[in-house]
Amino acid sequence: MNGGDGSEASVPDPITVDSDRACDNCTMIIGDYPGPTGQSFYEDPESVLGDGENRAAQFCSSRCTYAFTFENESKAEPEVSYLTDYSSVDYELDENGDQPEMEKFLDAETFAVAKDLTLVVDSDVRGAMDKSMIGFSDTDGAESFQAEWGGDVYEHDEVNRELIQSLKE
Repeated sequence: MNGGDGSEASVPDPITVDSDRACDNCTMIIGDYPGPTGQSFYEDPESVLGDGENRAAQFCSSRCTYAFTFENESKAEPEVSYLTDYSSVDYELDENGDQPEMEKFLDAETFAVAKDLTLVVDSDVRGAMDKSMIGFSDTDGAESFQAEWGGDVYEHDEVNRELIQSLKE
């Protein structure tokens, strides 16, 4: 999944995700679930979205963002993908249920280029697809989160199909 090639000025800026939009990977309504979200911009969005769609692909989770990218890599690579950056927000965890849930942010300014994030994967904190991939632009923030909530720390280039498949229930 391309996160840009250093020429960030030439790629589209992140957008505010519509909470009523269906995830382009799994079709769940994005705003109905906790945790990180994602978005990917393609030069020819219709090649991956179909039906004359000319917009950013939007996702209910980081996992769906990566899954969609891997599923469509033979058709097109994203110009840039963004994930929620939990280093850029004051987030809260909802600990009232069986498993803590990560707060969801949809505003454009809460996203960062995926390749620039350190991900805490499969922590005790639930996201939209249950097992979450929570991104932090500050590696120390990711390591602190992992120390408290478990999981494994990955860099963007370490994420592959096998990892994404292992997160399915």
